Amino acid sequence: MSRVLVVVDAVDGSAPKPTLELLTLARRIGSPVAVVFGADAGQAVAALASYGAAEVLLVPDPRVAEHLVVPKVDALEQIVAQLAERDEVAAVLLTASTEGKEIGARLALRLDSGFITDATDVDAGDPASGHAVVATQSVFAASFTVTSAVTSGVPVIAVKPNATTPEQAPVEPDVREVAIELSPTATATTITGRDLRESSGRPELTDASIVVSGGRGLGGGEHFGLIENLADLLGAAVGASRAAVDAGWYPHSNQVGQTGKTVSPQLYLAVGISGAIQHRAGMQTSKTIAAINKDPEAPIFDLADFGIVGDLHQVVPALADEIVRRRG
Repeated sequence: MSRVLVVVDAVDGSAPKPTLELLTLARRIGSPVAVVFGADAGQAVAALASYGAAEVLLVPDPRVAEHLVVPKVDALEQIVAQLAERDEVAAVLLTASTEGKEIGARLALRLDSGFITDATDVDAGDPASGHAVVATQSVFAASFTVTSAVTSGVPVIAVKPNATTPEQAPVEPDVREVAIELSPTATATTITGRDLRESSGRPELTDASIVVSGGRGLGGGEHFGLIENLADLLGAAVGASRAAVDAGWYPHSNQVGQTGKTVSPQLYLAVGISGAIQHRAGMQTSKTIAAINKDPEAPIFDLADFGIVGDLHQVVPALADEIVRRRG
């Protein structure tokens, strides 16, 4: 069976949800091979095995953490070459994060292949057509959905978080460490320090299954407490429209849109957001979209699966109260 390389975004030795989604997708097209970077990489093995990683390759080389991006590209290039000597490599899957996209682009160039980014689904193609793997993408500000395939070399595909629901498939993995050689350019950029961001206790915006976003309709930054309270009740991340961010009501790191972050949660709740194309481009691939807006002609309702026309300052507290009531 062809192998599918899955690049693990290990956090404190654990495998986050987007990685488990990649393993679920990888099983559709071949035998998953998880690649974990870091000195504490071995701590993620149990989780990876639970979701079908038939092989787990550990790259504990400390130099990977000391330099930006290129050491990981070097490692993946060497691993693909080693696996290709034994069997066909069907694809390389990464999370469509900022780092994942850069690694994917560099790796595809090294492999003389193609790179597909921001995929929302991955599946086996028709080998007779020469496309063993096909990916689904939303393009042109999410106005169209297309299927894409790499026609030469090993496909490298960056997949958006929440592309699928992780499904367990426990296996006994073959676990081994991999030694790598770094290219001269790998150490050109050195990380000199790290500042840990204070945790809000909420999910990361791009990884969250539920996102609650507020916009201009809130009327002021002081009203974002309504959004935060509702998000906490739902276990959701908090997002904001560009208008809210530009007004200084919420940090830019929480902006959803073409010039902010792209999200694709199971549920996206837009509160007081008109639905301009700039915002739609960042959330249009959400599985279910609900909107609260007092303007019945707001463009967001053209996109929403569910909508409430009303004053958000009345609707949101009522919604929060109902959630609390149903939970008893």
